[in-house]
Amino acid sequence: MDMSLFFRNFIDHWWHVMQDFMSVGGPVLWWLAAVALVTWVMIIERLLYVHFSFPAEKKKWVNAWLQRSEHCSWKAKAIRDGWLFVAQQRLNQNLRLIRGMVSICPMLGLLGTVTGMIAVFDVMALQGNTDARSIAGGIALATFPTLGGMVIALAGVFAHSRLVKKCERKTLALEKELRVIK
Repeated sequence: MDMSLFFRNFIDHWWHVMQDFMSVGGPVLWWLAAVALVTWVMIIERLLYVHFSFPAEKKKWVNAWLQRSEHCSWKAKAIRDGWLFVAQQRLNQNLRLIRGMVSICPMLGLLGTVTGMIAVFDVMALQGNTDARSIAGGIALATFPTLGGMVIALAGVFAHSRLVKKCERKTLALEKELRVIK
């Protein structure tokens, strides 16, 4: 079997499964998916920065600090504090936005559930249907967005807290290295 045909079929199948799932949960699931995508792109960007870009910047600051002839003057301490401030700002960039995006996910899920419940009650009112099975099925479908929002939020909270801890450790390590005096 041709590998490109295999991938094309796989992606086509995946897309249809995703569309079926999203249609069951309603249009709010698409908004939830968009928020999750943006959140995870920002999380991945922060991870790449912390692991690849920041170490090069840290090395530059430490080398510049070690090459200074004096480390105790007010000017030297101001330069060091400026570098620490810049490092902290760069490490913590977008962390509040990530936290906000993660916080929105359960609310979007609840919005989807509420709109789904309204649709279920609308159908019940129009058809006069009081069959418990059909009502339960509609309610079960209406809860998909809440489930999605909670799953995305739990994963996002975990990733955000790990990023915050990692950034704090990187800042403290830089501060420790910049306090070293020849």
